[in-house]
Amino acid sequence: MSSGTTTTARAFTGVREGRARALTFRPIGESDQDFLRALYASTRVDELAPLPWSAEEKRQFLQQQFSLQHRYYQQVYPDADYLVVLHAGDAIGRIYLSRECDALNLVDIALLPEWRGRGIGSALLAELIDEAECAHCAIELHVEPNNPAKRLYERLGFAFVENSGVYDFMRRVPRSAPSSG
Repeated sequence: MSSGTTTTARAFTGVREGRARALTFRPIGESDQDFLRALYASTRVDELAPLPWSAEEKRQFLQQQFSLQHRYYQQVYPDADYLVVLHAGDAIGRIYLSRECDALNLVDIALLPEWRGRGIGSALLAELIDEAECAHCAIELHVEPNNPAKRLYERLGFAFVENSGVYDFMRRVPRSAPSSG
């Protein structure tokens, strides 16, 4: 993707058609760590439910896993946009996006449980798809094969590329090719 992308084409900036006006974004900061930890833990509740661990053991495990994931993302995607999703100023989720030279890499997207299933994720993905279409680039992501979000990705035109162990790698190519000349 060229660095000449205009601000209006970039997802998650300004007011956008199709996105509720109450939804805004800001870069994550040190003061967001507790929220981000809790958000991460909320995405792993079902996964840990069958384990015979105490609530404290699960909490410690999730804190460790969050820290490892956070550090990994920061190291592998140093130039990514790490954004907190806000609704009327309250933190409700996160979206991490790395704009690579040939693709937009959706590193992570997560909403608090009470905000899931309201169309927010679909609206955010539609905004990202608009950016990718304008830039004539693909969107790439990794998702666990049994994650319900995978069905949403498929409906939005993401195709399975390969399984990379724990995750399915998916890609959505732009519908229109850039004009040549």
